[in-house]
Amino acid sequence: MKLVFAATGASGAIYLQRLLQRVDASEHEVHLVFSTYAKQVVHEELEQLQVHPNVHQHNDKTMNVPFVSGSARFDAMVIVPCSMGTLGRIAAGVSDSTILRAADVFLKERRKLLLVPREMPWNLIHARNVVSVMEAGAIVLPACPSFYGGATTLEALADTVVDRILDQLNLPSPGMFRWKEPLE
Repeated sequence: MKLVFAATGASGAIYLQRLLQRVDASEHEVHLVFSTYAKQVVHEELEQLQVHPNVHQHNDKTMNVPFVSGSARFDAMVIVPCSMGTLGRIAAGVSDSTILRAADVFLKERRKLLLVPREMPWNLIHARNVVSVMEAGAIVLPACPSFYGGATTLEALADTVVDRILDQLNLPSPGMFRWKEPLE
């Protein structure tokens, strides 16, 4: 698969870190873009992000990357964490950065775009923007960890969100808790 991962200034760098650890960059072409504030949040929350050497890293101020053009074939884009400011700019069709232009391209080309907001509470503007991006074709997957799988560490709890992202990408998530029919 050809994937674009992007991080914005919302809290939740652990979700991006866990996603990068669980997607094999030797098997998949992975591109990573950070907004200016994302780098600051990563530093404050994790000190440093661990990125596989095969991951192609880009800054948010270039249009010299293939995934900002509809003619380049990519499978999916995930913005994790996605600030409500970024989500709102996507909803408004603003595309004045690498992340925003790429999101615009994924929507117009009907490619999978996953937005993973972590912010709460939402105001009415946030809710309307979420509806707008969903109507445009994005999948909004709020970073709401699940507790029914018995996660006992912060990483395992974060993985409950990452597992859902991987499911949406049709990538394996072998440790994911799944409901089963009770055995009789």
